[in-house]
Amino acid sequence: MRTQRTLIAPLAASAAVTALLLSGCGGTGAEADPDSGEQADTAETSDAEQVEETQPRLITTYDGGILTLDARTLEVIDDTKLEGFNRVNPVGDGRHAMVSVASGFQLFDAGVWTEEHGDHTHSFAGSPQLTDRVYETDTPGHVVRHGGSTVLFGDGDGRMQIFDTDAFHDGAPEPEVKEAEEAHHGVAVQLENGNVLHTIGNEEERSGAKVVDAEGNEIARNEDCPGVHGEAAAQDEAIAVGCEDGILYYKDGKFTKVDSPDSYGRIGNQAGSDDSPVVLGDYKVDEDAELERPEKVTLTNTETGTMKLVDLDSSYSFRSLARGPEGEALVLGTDGKLNVIDPESGTISDSHPVTEAWKEPVDWQQPRPTLFVQGEKAYVSEPDKSQLHIVDLATGEVEKSAELPHASNEVTGVTG
Repeated sequence: MRTQRTLIAPLAASAAVTALLLSGCGGTGAEADPDSGEQADTAETSDAEQVEETQPRLITTYDGGILTLDARTLEVIDDTKLEGFNRVNPVGDGRHAMVSVASGFQLFDAGVWTEEHGDHTHSFAGSPQLTDRVYETDTPGHVVRHGGSTVLFGDGDGRMQIFDTDAFHDGAPEPEVKEAEEAHHGVAVQLENGNVLHTIGNEEERSGAKVVDAEGNEIARNEDCPGVHGEAAAQDEAIAVGCEDGILYYKDGKFTKVDSPDSYGRIGNQAGSDDSPVVLGDYKVDEDAELERPEKVTLTNTETGTMKLVDLDSSYSFRSLARGPEGEALVLGTDGKLNVIDPESGTISDSHPVTEAWKEPVDWQQPRPTLFVQGEKAYVSEPDKSQLHIVDLATGEVEKSAELPHASNEVTGVTG
């Protein structure tokens, strides 16, 4: 796929450092000593320069393309043209993302990375680009990063493409491929021991999840999770998926089902944290609603097997959930406030105003305020104003806002 890219803002680099020109090869190769001035054959970006510190970036989609922004200043670095509704997920290596396209997952290079060199590191920044590498699948779905692995799931063929996340440092690695029992809108996670958890279902229904070992032998299975959707990892490698009547999680070699307090209490989107045993989830109770605007969230404790409901002062959307740097549960409400919830007690400790009040659109592909957290900062889009805001999670203050050339839809980032 050919794309038109326009460099809108100069790269952030100090005049005090020496520029290092890298080769433009997209394959793997021997790394050069960053101190030697030799060229390094490590990545797709060909105009990279060495910079004094890491350069985190944001990647936002809009109707017709992808914007890459400086995560500190919100300056636009690049505008990659790509027709249609675009979805984007980070690979997990601090540099790359996957863009869902018709033929599969296309690798996007955000153009920033850091290399270890003895007792110190070297950081680089260059132009972002949508590479030519497409990991083919039918109807690309979830991208999951966990325990040093990245897994791509194809909804139309049940194809699971599994990578060592670090392998992306050298370009575009080849995946290990596994297949689900039947094609369905699903998700897969590779555990730290190499086993793979993936959902079970077909085009008509989804019933639960199973775990298989490296040879494909089934280790555990649970089909008491109607409408299974989404995933989240909690402390001690507990992996949770949502059900129409609760949450199902896998921990210590077995599945545990936690029922919702309502007969239909759907949890379809979750957010987890390695610093907390509690999984944050949405909560819907109207099975017949065209679009339910829920006002409660769930907190499911994977240590105790219990669930709490938290009442909010407003509704929220499926892009409203995130976790903070210390495991705090974050929910962006339609009243424009960012709620901070203690995951253990369920107490709303703070509610920070960020955007104007908004209403979730009926069409899930339409832009709506989106919450993304990277490090100590929360990034909140406000598409009605074509704005993006940075919230300091330590203080709750909006420390910077910027107007973008396009209204953002999805928002993600790389650490550089």
